Amino acid sequence: MSLGLAQAYCVQAYIGLGGNLAGAAGNAADTVRWALAQLANHPSMALLAQSALYGSSPVDAGGADYVNAVACVATDLAPLDLLHALQTLENQAGRERPYRNAPRTLDLDLLLYGDCHMDSVELTIPHPRMAERAFVLQPLADIAPHLVNPQALAHLRLSQGIWPL
Repeated sequence: MSLGLAQAYCVQAYIGLGGNLAGAAGNAADTVRWALAQLANHPSMALLAQSALYGSSPVDAGGADYVNAVACVATDLAPLDLLHALQTLENQAGRERPYRNAPRTLDLDLLLYGDCHMDSVELTIPHPRMAERAFVLQPLADIAPHLVNPQALAHLRLSQGIWPL
């Protein structure tokens, strides 16, 4: 991507990606890679950075281990429009929501949106639980270490299972 294309978009947003079920794109890692490609090819986004893939134990959920990553995109979409674009990708990957924290083919969380702070019924930015999740903070630290408290991450790594894939 050229620098000019990135400058055409006005806001940097960070997106958490995860899943622990096979979907149309293949296993959970394949689905996360598919979602990264979709973000890169989306007409209203430019993919600026992506973390490595990590495995993680479920937190507040059951089921198989998760595959996680974080992406940074530049976008001209408003926060709720970006959320809806992410939900469309989740649906395309076969995401179902039978109950809270159910196993999933793909979960796309809007973690940060520029310096925006919002709290609505549909969306809270920054993501309200990101600072409690090693599976968010470790991949975020890969691409934006200035956004992560290293002591908090070290503490979470001790209490939550996370490993590079």
